[in-house]
Amino acid sequence: MKTIVFVGPSFPNATGFDMRPPAAVGDILAASRERGVGRIALIDGYFERMAAVWHKEILLALERGIAVYGAASMGALRAAELAPFGMIGVGAIYRAFARGELVADDEVAVAHLPAEGGYRAVSDALVNLRAGLAAAARARVITARTRNALVELARARFYRERSWQGLVDDGRAARLPARELDRLAAWPKPDQKAADAQRLMRTLARDPIIRPARLDVPRTWALRQLLRLIG
Repeated sequence: MKTIVFVGPSFPNATGFDMRPPAAVGDILAASRERGVGRIALIDGYFERMAAVWHKEILLALERGIAVYGAASMGALRAAELAPFGMIGVGAIYRAFARGELVADDEVAVAHLPAEGGYRAVSDALVNLRAGLAAAARARVITARTRNALVELARARFYRERSWQGLVDDGRAARLPARELDRLAAWPKPDQKAADAQRLMRTLARDPIIRPARLDVPRTWALRQLLRLIG
């Protein structure tokens, strides 16, 4: 049976399955209607210039016996929201949303190039900045106080403006300890979104396809309109 993966800036070089661009509204619904689909994995999805993937279309895929996974970005958000209905979440970002440690959608948002540019991210996700700052504090590159101050500075930025260089510059403007900021600027930064996306791909390669539990999805007026639109 076929596995479809929607992915973009989180892990642009992913291979191994039926790879699709970031998902928008209707894409998972359309994929669930294709012949021979046993699994759908959502990593990246659009949310600003077009409508985001609906929860109900994921539920319809589950209703049709298709296993649905999520990780890293939009997939982590949807998996945390739909885990009670059978969607499977993978990775640290998913767990943070599922536990309520992260609550804002913009935690995973990035600006990125179009398909012609390989979906390369041109900003840094807040979850990546958080993970990097936490690791830097554990390694004593910065103190816990500086970490907390930098997290708040990162949160204050619009998602398209977030970057490691910009964060260090904001820290200097806020008069945070210069020596710590110098060490942070030179310190290698982790990519939690990419790590979670890779973990999901390994999970898909390792685990057999298992049908989800039976689910009956009410056909609301809005869902009927989407079904009609997809045709």
